[in-house]
Amino acid sequence: MPPIKTPKKLIEVALPLDAINIACAREKSIRHGHPSTLHLWWARRPLAAARAVIFAQMVNDPGFEQGGGFRRGMNKEKAAIERERLFKIIEDLVLWENTNNEVVLNAARAEIVRSWRETCELNKAHPQAAELFNPDKLPAFHDPFAGGGALPLEAQRLGLESYASDLNPVAVTINKAMIEIPPKFAGRSPVGPAPELKGKASQEMFNKQWQGAQGLAEDVRRYGAWMRGEAQQRIGHLYPQIEVTPELIAANARSTRDSGQNDSDNLHNTGLAGLQTGQKLTVIAWLWARTVKSPNPAFSHVDVPLASTFILSKKEGKETYVHPVVDGDGYHFEVRTGTPPESAEKGTKLARGANFRCIMSDTPIEPAFIKAEGIAGRLKQRLMAVVTEGVRSRIYIAPTTEQEEIAAKVYPEWRPETDIPPDKRSMFTPLYGLTKFGDLFTPRQLVALTTFSDLVPEAISRVRADALAAGMADDGQELNAGGNGATAYAEAVGVYLAMAVGKFSDNASSVCTWHNGAAHQKIRATFGRQALPMTWDFAEGNPLSDSSGNFFRQVTLMSEVIAKTFVLNPKYGGAVQADAQTQSISAGKVVSTDPPYYDNIGYADLSDYFYVWLRKSLRPILPSLYATLAVPKVEELVASPYRHGGKTQAETFFLDGMTQAMHNLAEQAHPAFPVTIYYAFKQSDTQDDGGTHSTGWVTFLEAVLRAGFALTGTWPMRTELGNRMIGSGTNALASSIVLVCRQRAADAPTISRREFIRELNSALPEALLDMTRGGVNSPVAPVDLSQAIIGPGMAIFSQYTAVLEADGKPMSVRTALQLINRFFAEDDFDHDTQFCLAWFDQQGWATGKFGDADVLARAKGTSVGGLVESGVVASSAGSLRLMRWAELAKDWAPEQDARTPVWESLHQLIRALNQDGESAAGGLLARMPERAEPMRALAYRLYTLCERKSWAEDARAYNELVTAWTSIEQASSEAGVVGSQTQLEI
Repeated sequence: MPPIKTPKKLIEVALPLDAINIACAREKSIRHGHPSTLHLWWARRPLAAARAVIFAQMVNDPGFEQGGGFRRGMNKEKAAIERERLFKIIEDLVLWENTNNEVVLNAARAEIVRSWRETCELNKAHPQAAELFNPDKLPAFHDPFAGGGALPLEAQRLGLESYASDLNPVAVTINKAMIEIPPKFAGRSPVGPAPELKGKASQEMFNKQWQGAQGLAEDVRRYGAWMRGEAQQRIGHLYPQIEVTPELIAANARSTRDSGQNDSDNLHNTGLAGLQTGQKLTVIAWLWARTVKSPNPAFSHVDVPLASTFILSKKEGKETYVHPVVDGDGYHFEVRTGTPPESAEKGTKLARGANFRCIMSDTPIEPAFIKAEGIAGRLKQRLMAVVTEGVRSRIYIAPTTEQEEIAAKVYPEWRPETDIPPDKRSMFTPLYGLTKFGDLFTPRQLVALTTFSDLVPEAISRVRADALAAGMADDGQELNAGGNGATAYAEAVGVYLAMAVGKFSDNASSVCTWHNGAAHQKIRATFGRQALPMTWDFAEGNPLSDSSGNFFRQVTLMSEVIAKTFVLNPKYGGAVQADAQTQSISAGKVVSTDPPYYDNIGYADLSDYFYVWLRKSLRPILPSLYATLAVPKVEELVASPYRHGGKTQAETFFLDGMTQAMHNLAEQAHPAFPVTIYYAFKQSDTQDDGGTHSTGWVTFLEAVLRAGFALTGTWPMRTELGNRMIGSGTNALASSIVLVCRQRAADAPTISRREFIRELNSALPEALLDMTRGGVNSPVAPVDLSQAIIGPGMAIFSQYTAVLEADGKPMSVRTALQLINRFFAEDDFDHDTQFCLAWFDQQGWATGKFGDADVLARAKGTSVGGLVESGVVASSAGSLRLMRWAELAKDWAPEQDARTPVWESLHQLIRALNQDGESAAGGLLARMPERAEPMRALAYRLYTLCERKSWAEDARAYNELVTAWTSIEQASSEAGVVGSQTQLEI
């Protein structure tokens, strides 16, 4: 069979990383209309990254190519101009505002078609041309680890038929809702009873054209509103308003004043000031604390609170807190306003974890005691405060007997009895006796969730009846059977309503907490991070209110997503449950995918939380998808020690399974396109002098190479928020590496270690220069350089069947990564700078022994005296330390300094930037232009060293300098460069 002629794709040569990263970072803060608000899924890829990657994966690079039986492309100058044009398309494409901008999308689609037709022309004589290279039909797209669905959705937006598959039923449901259902019912008007609108709003609704999935979105909103109304009738009595009475006001009066005075000065809780007797307040949330019996024998009959904080509001001028009052052998809670005492911040907590104190006796309550009480089923809860709606603020009220009695008298008829998986790395509630998913909800929450779940099939029946009455044809086929008439449409609306219940459950568990921050006081969802935490004081929301945690809020967000974000004129989309190791859907398709990240996230374990609620409503609609009691876990490609009998067995399972899955892709993916694979990366993965080689990263990369792939590029992308909870307080990097892979030649040769190193030394200097100075791409920030350099290095390693060590054994991926990163670490600087680098690596900014410094200085070809003379070190009394940038002289003149190491120049530039800004730094750079490139290279080198040692503050200074380099260079040009170099190539 003759080889297929495959032009290089843009993603194998160049990308405008800055534009993509900026768009990704911005997108993470967008909520209204974003698919992330459709339903929770962990580690979603930003739409911007998915869109850019798929576009660049399908568009031919304009550069000149010769070999492989064809010639194509342009000379270097013309190719650079053409790339800039393609870059502009990507820069427009990734903007959130252009998500459904048909002008921008059509420009991108046209480029994809143009490149496809060029590829088809090159291969028109191929024996499989009719099958593989039809110029009038683009290949379809497939993501075998579809997860949250960003990649299949963006492929569909770019004009491709899109297929999604996943082992997880929750993920498949999300993908059906994103790419399969909207095209099926595009362009239809809503069938539900129109809301009562007047004037202009009514006329606009009447004249609406209902493009794309807007009609479907409106029906989801209408029937969601019906569900809320029905729920109000059925369970509204469980959520009564609080009436303001004289007794309520008097209960908050200070005892030191006349109880008849009800002005604000006489109230513990001034939030009640101005309320009128008879006024009714809608409850937003009830704030509870879990309790255990006091370990002190004198109070062993008292259930004492386990409260991590007593602070209710930190808003300036509205500070509010719970004040526990001990009264004999009991206690009660008051709500007070004003500056809280220091003790209120920690509640009854003594330290991290389950360490508390007894409110009655101040006796410590040990974690072992709390766990034993929890396992014995003796954890209870006590109401601490009630949050109600006020005028432009929250009103906090002390617990009332009526409110506690209502909650205590609720008896749910159904609860999910599915076991919570016993993964101690992320599932923490079983440690305290909450072992079933039903244990995570209060009785009232269970009644609410069950009520909404039971309303879904009723809503489906109403939708079908209304659709038939509106004249919609009915083919009698259900949604699962491929129907597109009234029956299938009703079930489609039901899918979204069931997902709204699932999404609502995230805000309706006893794991939810109260966010007391100054900016907003609201319920914090169950999954603030990728784990099921144990919480002590929790917030129970009012699902029938219009405030935090209500049901209809999820319906509204969902309706916005369907109307605004889904493709206006979509191609076909399909989502099915399939194992990536054995699926055949990828055959002949463009593949981009985001596989599980080794052991970082237990998707199956976490998604059981939602599965139990989705199954209750969706089992009749999607019977094969919701046949089991819990999410399938045996085949899930995650290295979970508890599931596989230990860490080593889990690693073997992951490597073997991921190798098979990747091999499946290598064999099936369309040969004209590379496969792109995302891998989430963390700074904590780089722990020693070898560089980037975490177990997860190495194991994943080894699976990719063992599967028969060769890497043709790696791209670091900023796909996570740096302030996300999983990263807060940790050394987590907000990056994904996008691997660009092609199938390795079947007859690929082997080479020796020496030959591999020779090729690295030949290729990496130019690659590193392109990365740090921009080249045809955006410059790579220091924070991402150690990941980006993997690309050209592993491209060399992976093109061979094996790199053989001296003993004839194949080199491991770990060793190859060490060699690649070692190259990056061995930049050549002046002797003084080499000393400073080595000393900094050993000592940081700490003081060391003079004798050690003297030995190191001699080894580096310098002397301690010379280093002191140059101003980079301070030495006295037999010790030596490096000078920090803040200690360097502000009047330093580089043109008058006879001995100026690059180290000194760099840190003087950092001093100027931090103390006086970019203009001052630019002025300083203008006085030493010949040191520009060595300084930037040193900044990259030092960032990597600091990152490896977890010196976050020092790392930030180097990263900020390089990030500001373009502005500094501009300021340097404006200042007038002094010296031979008049233009910095940055």
